[in-house]
Amino acid sequence: MKPMLMRELVGEALRQERVTQGRTLREVSKAARVSLGYLSEVERGQKEASSELLAAICRALDLPLSVVLTIVAEKLALAERLASVPTIRPIARAAA
Repeated sequence: MKPMLMRELVGEALRQERVTQGRTLREVSKAARVSLGYLSEVERGQKEASSELLAAICRALDLPLSVVLTIVAEKLALAERLASVPTIRPIARAAA
């Protein structure tokens, strides 16, 4: 199982909010004063955004940073719980 990366979860939360608001990358990047390409990379989890950048993006989305961090924490906690559940292996059948 692939480990969950914080940058991917943050990007997912930001993209989901942007799409929910019906806004384009261009609109949010302009409002946040962040390049379009960089914002795209943050949303795709390819770049680790600084706290200042996250705050600017959240302001542009009118979304409290604490909400983003709560979403990320909840998804991370769920992934950790699922990873700790033992895997059930199928019983090997005896040759007939």
